[in-house]
Amino acid sequence: MIDRRNFLAKLSGLTAGILIPNPSFPEESRIYRDKWGELLPMRKLGKTGENVTMLGLGGYHIGWTMEKDAIETIEAAMEGGIRFFDTAEAYGPNISEERYGKFLTPKYRDQIYLMTKTLAKDAKTAKEHLEGSLKRLNTDHLDLWQAHAITSKEDAEGRINNGVFEFMQEAKASGKVRHIGFTGHTNARAHAYLLDRLKSEGFLETVQMPVNPVDAAHNVSFVNQVIPKASKQNYGILAMKTLAGGQFFAKKLELEEKKWETDDPVVPGRISLIDTINFVWSLPVSVLITGASTRDMVNEKINLAKNHHALNETARKNLIDKVVDISLKEKVEYYRNRS
Repeated sequence: MIDRRNFLAKLSGLTAGILIPNPSFPEESRIYRDKWGELLPMRKLGKTGENVTMLGLGGYHIGWTMEKDAIETIEAAMEGGIRFFDTAEAYGPNISEERYGKFLTPKYRDQIYLMTKTLAKDAKTAKEHLEGSLKRLNTDHLDLWQAHAITSKEDAEGRINNGVFEFMQEAKASGKVRHIGFTGHTNARAHAYLLDRLKSEGFLETVQMPVNPVDAAHNVSFVNQVIPKASKQNYGILAMKTLAGGQFFAKKLELEEKKWETDDPVVPGRISLIDTINFVWSLPVSVLITGASTRDMVNEKINLAKNHHALNETARKNLIDKVVDISLKEKVEYYRNRS
């Protein structure tokens, strides 16, 4: 058995290697507007060359909340200056895409950056998912299409060998998709493997993953093992689970799929909500995707984006040091592979 004290010291020592200086995001200092009003600060989405709002609305919650709340959340996002919208065919399933297609794209399609994902393991299924997503989203093209939830090296190889990424490139060439990438929330090693595996081909443009101080303190970390590789390859980095799906709080919402209470909450027990979110934006992250199921929830994150200030290396390290032992608790980042 690993000595606990030595193990925690090792984790804490990793922090020095992950504190990547915040890249230059000159777009943040400019004021962007469209026909609906002033936008939140913008960041470059890596090699795509696109400017996107630093805060995006997650589609998972849109798929399971009440329709009235979904409509209000979408409208609040637009009113608050969000123009990046995340979803997936698996959310609902299909309900999130259908609601975007009904309440978002008919009015706002030309002003938003729209992303969805596919769990397809082969090219045939990927094609079916794409056509279904386009129909449900009520659009003729996606701004970003991502291979959803890469879980392991074997999963990545399977999707490569079964033509998923080849079809994604074909979809881009056809104009149905503008940019392509991949996501995952369980296994940082799988992300790092896929970045290396397809580096020479260069067609992937974005990567989505959990980013938060607890992940950064873990011995297998997306922040430590994936962000440096992705940043060096000029990927657009999309952060999700910045509050561990709500597990950073003492008690989760009744609507959440996980009902347990956290016996040692990160927020407000260890660090503040503001510092937790600013930690993410202080890394080379293009978009922080927030899971919001109500107007109030999305407005809270919009206000944080408007008042964001970057944390320096010392401040980031101090936050990580406060949650090193939390990284060992399975109930916090319940979605991840612990090995």
